Formats: sequence, structure tokens, C-alpha cells
Amino acid sequence: MAENKIEMIGVNKWFGDFHVLKDINLTVKSGDRVVICGPSGSGKSTVVRCINRLEEHQSGVIRVDGVELTNDKAAIATIRSEVGMVFQQFNLFPHLSVLDNLILGPMKARGLSRAQATDRAMHYLERVRIPEQADKRPAQLSGGQQQRVAIARSLTMEPKVMLFDEPTSALDPEMISEVLDVMVSLAQDGMTMIVVTHEMGFARKVADQMIFMDGGEIVESGPPEPFFTAPKSGRCQKFLSQILQH
Repeated sequence: MAENKIEMIGVNKWFGDFHVLKDINLTVKSGDRVVICGPSGSGKSTVVRCINRLEEHQSGVIRVDGVELTNDKAAIATIRSEVGMVFQQFNLFPHLSVLDNLILGPMKARGLSRAQATDRAMHYLERVRIPEQADKRPAQLSGGQQQRVAIARSLTMEPKVMLFDEPTSALDPEMISEVLDVMVSLAQDGMTMIVVTHEMGFARKVADQMIFMDGGEIVESGPPEPFFTAPKSGRCQKFLSQILQH
């Protein structure tokens, strides 16, 4: 059996009085590709943000690669170094070149020399198909190119798991496919991934587990084919009918 990369057991989170995650149970094994969907405010992004401690859960257990997430700063640092995260916004340093954005992490967190980090950065810029942009500043790139740089930056840390929080939602429609193409190729290479997205074509192509959230709960989960063709819950049926019409 593949090892568990991520385990969430009875996880609850509140923002003040608002119960945003309710008894979340999720297991992600090495090589799994999990897509989380659901309406706005359902808790999808909070799930992935809890996995690398951008948000703190109040009860339950979260383990990443066997390490439990607690207030232990060393454990949090270990987990963050092994878990790549790609956000809606690109979060690139505007004053640095693309290449310099990519080499910072490997030099500081992995102890690579500048030459080693540069070799690794160029490898991953090739991987996301924009090596020719290495010397440009982020503002000189399109949104789709910036998001591909953000993906390459995460990959330079050679993470064990990649988290994507609606990575195409800030992009113009014509730029979405270039980012999704990169994500599809990562999936085909066996990267363990959790993706929060409304891109159901991508989900159907890539996911081996679909999760539908609503009201802070996992309402439905399972393989993509029955999920799309015969959803069990009325809430999931309604969501899919609305989103597949667009």
C-alpha cells in the first residue's frame, strides 16, 4: 500500500463563531490526485491552508508525511519545506527577476549554491515551458506565465506534495489552459496533488478522487466517473448542474 502523505482526522476549525470546517476526514496517499470542489464559502481553501499551517485548526489531527501539525515551529517548517503551495495570486517578488524568484528557496532552505539553484531553476522553467523568461521581471509576463513561474518556484523545492488553491481563478480565460496543461503534466508524472478548482474538465481528466464540500463539510467523495455521472447528494447534483452549464 502507498504511504499516506496527508491525513486529516476529525479536523474542525472556527473563525470566531463561524464553524468553517466540520469533522473533516481525508487521506491522501503518495501519487494521489485529489480535486476539491464546491460553492464559495464551503471551506475548500481552508482545508488546503490548514495542511501547511497557513490556518490553524482547533481540533482533530493533521499529519503530513507522518509529521503531526502542532504549534511546534520546527515541525511546521519541515512540513512547509515538503509541501508546495500555489495560490490564486502569484505572490512573486516584483523587484526580482523570474530566475531570482526561483533560486531563493533552494539556496536558503535547501542549502544549494547559486550555481546549483540556477541549474535547478532552469530545469523547472523548462518544465513549465518558459525558460526564455528567466531574466524578466514578473510584471513583464502575462498572468498565465506568472502562474507558471509560481508553479516552477514551488517545484524548485522538490516537494512531496503540491497544493493548488484555485490557481486559475485570477486568470483570463485564454490563459487558463496553459496553466492547466502544466498541472496535467505534473499529475501524469505522479506528483501527489490536492487541487481546489472549478475547472471540471481538468478534474475529470486528472483526479483519482473527487471531493465535494458545502457548509464546511465533505458532502460527497469518490472516483470521478460516478461523481460526475451519478452524484448521490442533491447538493452535489445542483452544484455540478450549475457549473457544467458554464
